Amino acid sequence: MKKALSLLLLVSGAALADDAAVLKCRALADTASRLACYDAMPLAAAGAPAARSEAAVQPEARFGLAAAPKPVKDKGPKMIRSTVAGAFEGWSPGTRIELANGQVWRVTEGEAVLPQMNNPQVEISRGALGGYLLQVGGYASTARVARIQ
Repeated sequence: MKKALSLLLLVSGAALADDAAVLKCRALADTASRLACYDAMPLAAAGAPAARSEAAVQPEARFGLAAAPKPVKDKGPKMIRSTVAGAFEGWSPGTRIELANGQVWRVTEGEAVLPQMNNPQVEISRGALGGYLLQVGGYASTARVARIQ
């Protein structure tokens, strides 16, 4: 109990010192000197600016990866467009789909037989509950997919 009280008094003393510095600056009448006083106060919480994370630098490259940390408010893309590398005839659960941008997706739900296409356009968008939906070549069929690479 004594240790907790001592720690609390130690921490509150630093906070009171900062309050005293603010009150001292606030009492100055001259605008320029008041600004200089505020600028001269040390900022305890300020450090070096945070470096941009890899996810912020290239959001499309991290799209759909399970290992990617999920930010509080995701500002990444809501959908990506690419092409399937090579011939494509449809999908069933477990089908691996390799995109031209290097991403590899696996179908988890859904099945479709489509006419054979070479390098068809695909669109992968976020689903309602955090999953991803794949649509190929403008066809109405969609598949639930998970990114594996």
